[in-house]
Amino acid sequence: MEIQVHAIALATALAVAAVLPQPGFAQESGEYFVVQQAQGASTVSLGGTVIPYKEVTLSAQLPGRVKHLAGIEGDTFEKGTLLVALDDTELLAKRNAALAQLANADAQLRAAGVQYNRELWSPQSKQAMGGMGLPNLFDQMFTRPMEGMAGNRNQNVERRADLYASGVQITQAQNAILSAQSQIQAIDAKLRDAISLAPFDGVILKKYVEVGDTMQPGQPLLVYADVEYLQIMVDVPARLRPGLYEQMMLQAELDVTGQVVPVRVAQIFPTADSQRHTVKVKFDLPQGVSAPGMYVKVRVPDLTAPARNHPVIPASSIRYNGSLPGVYVEGKGGRPELRLIRVGESLDNGYVSVLSGLSSGERILRNPVNGVASGWVSPADKR
Repeated sequence: MEIQVHAIALATALAVAAVLPQPGFAQESGEYFVVQQAQGASTVSLGGTVIPYKEVTLSAQLPGRVKHLAGIEGDTFEKGTLLVALDDTELLAKRNAALAQLANADAQLRAAGVQYNRELWSPQSKQAMGGMGLPNLFDQMFTRPMEGMAGNRNQNVERRADLYASGVQITQAQNAILSAQSQIQAIDAKLRDAISLAPFDGVILKKYVEVGDTMQPGQPLLVYADVEYLQIMVDVPARLRPGLYEQMMLQAELDVTGQVVPVRVAQIFPTADSQRHTVKVKFDLPQGVSAPGMYVKVRVPDLTAPARNHPVIPASSIRYNGSLPGVYVEGKGGRPELRLIRVGESLDNGYVSVLSGLSSGERILRNPVNGVASGWVSPADKR
């Protein structure tokens, strides 16, 4: 199906190009142009809006007061530039407290390690009890051995219990360190959320805040976009969708200047709007011809409409009498006569189609001079 659509569009373009007068087209006179007939697929002008190639809305991720704003609408910035910053005094205080907890946990870990090594090499269960020399000696030689023989005391069990207790202290200290580190990481993440950096080279399109404003999570801060490359967003009726394919070249008319520029189909959305029955299509614009938000009309081929069959004339031959377009047609005796026409769409190579007022084969002045009127005769005709 796609190959057939491409073939139809290509054949249409070749048919239109074949009937358009090309540079060097032989005319019977240098001043006159013989009206030609153009045939090809009809086109429909669809209104669209110029949008940036990339656009983001930066929003607040946490509550706070705006303490820094990089600029205003129209200011340009490079990627990584600080655009907006919220007050982070409270977060920095919490981070310092978490750092203190981390230091205490680290000290506890070292102390628990020392106690474990002491119990490993100098068990408390085997240490002599304090007191006078002779009673202490008696206790080591008679009392403790008798307790072991009687089954009232087991020094190995006591040693294992003491080692286990020291190991638990080490584990608790390690967990305290992990908890403090996690708190620091969470605070660092919030500190990153307190600032908004430029994600790419671009310009501020709209700002919603000023320095000193109090923000809540989710509130927009500013709209930032890359306006070096622009596109046109158009809602194309579903019946016109088969006539479009990506990388297809079309024409668009700028609403402000009336300039006709080439555009390219950049993206065709995969689904249609269920209520409006339209498909969103993006077209690439040439650089420097428009600005975001401008209105543009894109000429989309309509394969379902009857083929057009209109005369084609140079745009330079049209003169406006007030708001009415007209051309000077060669009349009887070679004298030009003014005739009002209805102008259609602009074509390639500086030609326009004529909906009514002219017929194929008629001769018109290619570029009427200022002051020409009906009955005017050129100096060449006088000779």
